[in-house]
Amino acid sequence: MDRTTNVLVIGGGYAGVMAANRLTQRADVTVTLVNPRPDFVERIRLHQLVGGSDDAVVEYRDVLGQGVGIAVDTVARIDAASRSVTLESGATMDYDYLIYAVGSGSTDLNVPGAAAFAHPVATFEEARRLRAALDDAPASAAVTVAGAGPAGIETATELAEEGRTVTLVCGGVLGPYLHPRGRRSVARRMAQLGVTVVDGPGSKVTEVTEDAVLLADGRTLPSAVTVWTVGFSVPDLAVRSGLSTDSLGRLLTDETLTSVDDERIVAAGDSAAPSDLPLRMSCQAAIPMGARAADTVLSRIAGERPSTLNQVFAGQCISLGRGAGIFQFAHRYDVAVGFHIGGRTGAKVKEFVCQGIVKHLAGEAGKPGSYRLHKVSGGSKRQELLAARRDETTPKADRAA
Repeated sequence: MDRTTNVLVIGGGYAGVMAANRLTQRADVTVTLVNPRPDFVERIRLHQLVGGSDDAVVEYRDVLGQGVGIAVDTVARIDAASRSVTLESGATMDYDYLIYAVGSGSTDLNVPGAAAFAHPVATFEEARRLRAALDDAPASAAVTVAGAGPAGIETATELAEEGRTVTLVCGGVLGPYLHPRGRRSVARRMAQLGVTVVDGPGSKVTEVTEDAVLLADGRTLPSAVTVWTVGFSVPDLAVRSGLSTDSLGRLLTDETLTSVDDERIVAAGDSAAPSDLPLRMSCQAAIPMGARAADTVLSRIAGERPSTLNQVFAGQCISLGRGAGIFQFAHRYDVAVGFHIGGRTGAKVKEFVCQGIVKHLAGEAGKPGSYRLHKVSGGSKRQELLAARRDETTPKADRAA
């Protein structure tokens, strides 16, 4: 009788769901997804949850294959030696292979007062708490959003469109990823919505109080509700489990997404650091990485050599309220170019992308192995970066030999 291979997927976000669905291609593979919530969270819609236009939740039955088991719990520790995990409930689960897709969350709350008075928005629970805080505040209350990446821009514009008085504190430049043309387009939309944009070298937040935000240049901004979208962090599960990580705690892997410590552990998404050269935090990276991680496990089960990471990027898509958006095109190696789609068309593209992501996951659930975007070539740029890094770490004598 053929032996069944037991695969455990930790994390039910974009990477974890894609990986779990793809693993069901083989009838002799049992897949269990461990996730702290009973539903799938559309993280790219959390700003809509804050603004009240979407609940940012999809039932797992709509995106997860029928053959995938679900354990609603949190992994407290991974024991690689015994191939088992301990859950916060106290239970243990064994595995033959493990896919580490625990995602990411908020960070930089070490700014004085931020932990006590600012509201992060990186998780479902945080977004709900922020929504409640806004409901409790007067409609005219000053709202300050710290951080001008996609999460900050989307939250600020969503709330401004709702009629809130919003200030966006950039801590530097507005939309760092954007091309200058795209940045100007976003700034125009901000002005239309009445968002006050505070940027430049003095715009870093140095302290948050109950009713104000203090900046590096000495300015004090009134703020009844302060939203925190600065930076990100990853769970410390890999560190607590004694696995090798980068400086932020992301699991170190090779280019097949296999842990440098154990070939039975494969990582995907925000919590993975392939070759210590992690990809940009995004579902655009997480979903293909989930597919690649699953393919690595399936290759090992079949006794084949796994393929390496082959990531391609299209750009960055940001909603600017319900009435506008921007799709910033980029080189396939993830550097913005001068072309973008903005305005109402940009909003339609953004919504198309959001709906398409769920369709990708559901499509893989219904027909495992059908997803193929992770096989589209990302070009030679990553290999060039890896080669340059090897040259930097190789002693000069060895390079000259």
